[in-house]
Parts: sequence; C-alpha cells; structure tokens
Amino acid sequence: MRVITGSARGRVLESPAGLDVRPTVDRVKEAVFSIIQFEIEGRSVLDLFAGSGQLGIEALSRGAKKATFVDKERASIEVVTRNVAKTGFEHSSRIVCTDAVSFLMLTKDKYDIVFLDPPYNTGLLQETIPLAAKCMNPGGVIVCESPYGEELPERAEENYSKFKTYKYGKTAITVYRYGD
Repeated sequence: MRVITGSARGRVLESPAGLDVRPTVDRVKEAVFSIIQFEIEGRSVLDLFAGSGQLGIEALSRGAKKATFVDKERASIEVVTRNVAKTGFEHSSRIVCTDAVSFLMLTKDKYDIVFLDPPYNTGLLQETIPLAAKCMNPGGVIVCESPYGEELPERAEENYSKFKTYKYGKTAITVYRYGD
C-alpha cells in the first residue's frame, strides 16, 4: 500500500494487522481520487473508519488543507499516527480514537470531503451516512466504499443525495453530493 501521487508520492504505508482491517486496494483508491480530483485542494477531510489512514493521507498528499482520522481501534490509531509521521503531515492532521457514530454526533467541525469505509455488512455505513451529512460544508462530497450490491439510502440527509455508484469488481464506490 502506497501513496499514489502528490507531495508524499510513493511512500509506503503500514496497514494494521488482522482480518478486521480491509485496506482500499490501489485500483479503487485511484478511482476514488479520480472522481473527486478537482475537489481536494485546500479542503477539510474526514477519514472515518481510518484503518491505516491511507484515504486521508492521499487527500493531504494531493493538497487537502487538513484531515481528521477517526478509528475506534487503538492498533489502527497507532498505525495512522506512524503513517502520518512517515508522510510528514503531522501539522495538518488530527487523530481521534473513538467510534464513528459518537464522533459524528459530538463533533462541531465541518468537512468538505468525508470518506466512509466501515467494516462490510455491519450496518455502520447506513447509520453513519446521514450523520456525516450533518457534518458537511455546503457543496461537500461523501464517498462510501461498500460491497457491490449493498443497499444504501438514496438520501443522506435533506440536502445530500446519492449522486452515482461506481463498480470495481466486488467493490462499490457510492458518492453523495449536496443538492438534488
């Protein structure tokens, strides 16, 4: 697993051990950043269910202003911390060890881009999509990774609706955008 492009291009990232973490494969990560490529520069990013932090780090490498990494697993947070240090993004990163739902319900921060990549088939994606929408700046984008065929809501919140779903093998990337 590596940073694809930008200021940290080519840096190899560590991944947490175990079967509970499923890092986004490079092909899917490239597709995600191709979809949002003109929306990253200077933006505030939330990498929920961060795992290794690779999505938030990729966004920082491509010019995002700041990134918040959230994961409930201490081992994942330790890996994110090392990966952020390895890529030199300590000053533009905030790392939080808590569960995603609690974080979204309590945060006062607003984000331009939110990455949601929870463990598959747990219902966490359906639960966090509407909560994430309430933490968005107008015009922001929510990017969700799920197994292809998993049902996701058409609307994330009154101002966010499903824009498009992209299929990459057994993986789906669903994008929610502000407006209808």
